[in-house]
Amino acid sequence: MAKKTSAPKKDNKRGKQDAKPRMLIVEARFYEHIADALLAGATRVLDEAGATYERISVPGALEVPAAIAFAVAAAKRKPYDGVVALGCVIQGETYHFELVSNESARGLMDLAIQQQLAIGNGILTVDNEAQALARSTADERNKGASAARAALAMVALKRRLASQK
Repeated sequence: MAKKTSAPKKDNKRGKQDAKPRMLIVEARFYEHIADALLAGATRVLDEAGATYERISVPGALEVPAAIAFAVAAAKRKPYDGVVALGCVIQGETYHFELVSNESARGLMDLAIQQQLAIGNGILTVDNEAQALARSTADERNKGASAARAALAMVALKRRLASQK
């Protein structure tokens, strides 16, 4: 006869707060080598935190906010606790740099406020590739890692505030 096991205990008030965060990483792959380095930094931090995560890739930084919105809407039954946005925009000779930098940041901020999402913004906006490499490859300056830490901090804040209700 099979051994009977008890049903899992229902979450108490702190249960959700102590649960491992379920995170989403959305990465712009326009500069693949930089995207790989940012992703490595972000996943290292999430792994160290014991978080679970899914990853979505998009062509560029302008597509990141829309992909987050699509994924959040599709995940209503099993929502994400937080999001890490990754990408890189390098200054060129045209106004396109400002447009992409400003609009991707505005899109992330709009999502964070309107949908009450914990988002870490790891989209680099730099003058040249050397600056991007310095902010994506060095462990202490890896902005993918910083974005993951920020997202986890916002998840913790949101959980703490929700538990005070």
